[in-house]
Amino acid sequence: MRPTPRTSLVTLFAADILSALGTRVSAVAIPWLVLMTTGSAAKMGLIAAAEMLPYALTGVLAAPLADRFGLRRTSIVTDAGSALAMVTVILSPGSSFLQLAALVAIGGALRGIGDRVKHVMLRPLAEQCGVQMLRITSLYEGLSRAATLVGAPLGGLLIAWLGTNGALWADAVSFAVCAALVAALVALPPEQSPEVEAPAREPYWTALRGGFSFLRADQVLIGMMVMTFAINVFSQASGAVFTPLWVEEVVGSPVVLGLLFGGFAGGALLGNLIFTVYADRIPPYRAFVIGALVGGAPRLLTMGLSDQVWLVVSVSFLCGIANASLNPVIGVTLYERVPPALQTRVFGVIGAITFAGIPVGSLLGGWSVALFGLRPALLLAGGLFLLATLIPVVQMYRRPLSIPTYGATTSPKTEEAA
Repeated sequence: MRPTPRTSLVTLFAADILSALGTRVSAVAIPWLVLMTTGSAAKMGLIAAAEMLPYALTGVLAAPLADRFGLRRTSIVTDAGSALAMVTVILSPGSSFLQLAALVAIGGALRGIGDRVKHVMLRPLAEQCGVQMLRITSLYEGLSRAATLVGAPLGGLLIAWLGTNGALWADAVSFAVCAALVAALVALPPEQSPEVEAPAREPYWTALRGGFSFLRADQVLIGMMVMTFAINVFSQASGAVFTPLWVEEVVGSPVVLGLLFGGFAGGALLGNLIFTVYADRIPPYRAFVIGALVGGAPRLLTMGLSDQVWLVVSVSFLCGIANASLNPVIGVTLYERVPPALQTRVFGVIGAITFAGIPVGSLLGGWSVALFGLRPALLLAGGLFLLATLIPVVQMYRRPLSIPTYGATTSPKTEEAA
């Protein structure tokens, strides 16, 4: 019997979040396996890079192949392949580091394109159910944040309870369950299937260039992409370098580090809940601009100017609330502005470029502290972050922008950003 539209949408959500949870568990278990078998912190970093670099690249390079093969089939095959890669890691305890890195890279590559196609499938299912895409993207963002928060501690607990191999088995099972759920309970709308699952066949390089060409012609998406890249740069610099150093300098307690990260994450979860409930009452572009301005730079500037822990934690919490509007608005703008036949490719390009901000942020954060010291580096980064988040404001006044209001799913209206 064919699954109902609501069953398909709920199942796809569940599979995507379960896959994200499994990815977080493996991000803990695999480096721990490397540490236990090699004792090398450097190899731990290399193994993480071996997973994440293919993850970013396949979102772009494999997108034309996923369009040709079919999104639903790609999701099933990549999840099954991820499970098989984890099982191979478990059953190859004597493998060399290079072999392990190769298996981890294969798993990362499969998850990169698998996650991408699941995102693309959300829109036709949401439209069939009559659910607003802004609510879908907001709810998805909230659940993804929850998976991120739960996944790393869960990975540590599974290692403690079951051992490293037991944690990896749990990871493999999660991917296998995802494949089974999509295969059994997800069906794209029949009227959408020819457009989404079987676009016109193009040569590979022509199809790949199509994503870049479309993006280059859309100034709204370029502005959002550049700003999101900057957010990733400064957020990563803050999380990986600035915040731990500030905590060490001011109080020297890892408990405060947990408070800062937990405060921002808690604010983000609360913000997602608020935004999901009131999404149809908030002008999306205005929410995007305010979220960018309030959700980023104030954290860095507060740490640069104050030693008061309560103030920094409070600002982090408020920044988390404001930050919650960014990804849902970006996501639904992508769904509304990019034709379904190009979504896999365009989403992949934007994801890869914005993801590149994460390693850049780690490097720039460390270099700026080494060159200027912590406080000047915080103030400099906070100022640059503020300038970067003004991009949509400047763009708004230079050229009128048409942004969906998301009052409907199939026939979106538009409003002037100003």
